[in-house]
Amino acid sequence: MNIYTKTGDDGTTGLIGGTRISKDDIRLEAYGSVDELNSFLSLLVVEDLDFHDSEFIQDTQHLLFRICSWLATDTSVTIPSFPIPVTKGKLQSIETEIDKISASLPVINKFVLPGGNRASSLCHICRTVCRRAERNVIKVSKIYGVDKSILIYLNRLSDYLFVLGRKACLSDSTEIFWDNTK
Repeated sequence: MNIYTKTGDDGTTGLIGGTRISKDDIRLEAYGSVDELNSFLSLLVVEDLDFHDSEFIQDTQHLLFRICSWLATDTSVTIPSFPIPVTKGKLQSIETEIDKISASLPVINKFVLPGGNRASSLCHICRTVCRRAERNVIKVSKIYGVDKSILIYLNRLSDYLFVLGRKACLSDSTEIFWDNTK
């Protein structure tokens, strides 16, 4: 299999179903942002996280790949060959993780600045890329329609990454809070 096909040399790419679109199409921007998030998560998963968190992130990566496939499908031409990627069970699972991590965190009444340590910093990078991906998928949903569960999942995922970033600071007390006097 050749990596290069030359079919995109004219500035277009193919959706699943065969439709050709410009590489600056919002659909490509949406699934490209989700793909970028997935790549940043690969950096996070190799950090010194506990086994459960690493496994949860890897499962999330598989789900994000399925979300990309859904976003890359021209549903006016073809139906994806697998069920909607975000089930009620997946939403419940991420909410359970958020609740479990949140219960272990100290209460805060200040804004958290990104950083503190490497793992926390990577969580915040992933969180902000996730928020951008969510905004792009919302734009797509207004034109082409996107299953609402995908939007909800991306919203929850950014929340999960926020609390995971806070958790990463627990062991060495490196969490940084915004000083609004600076």
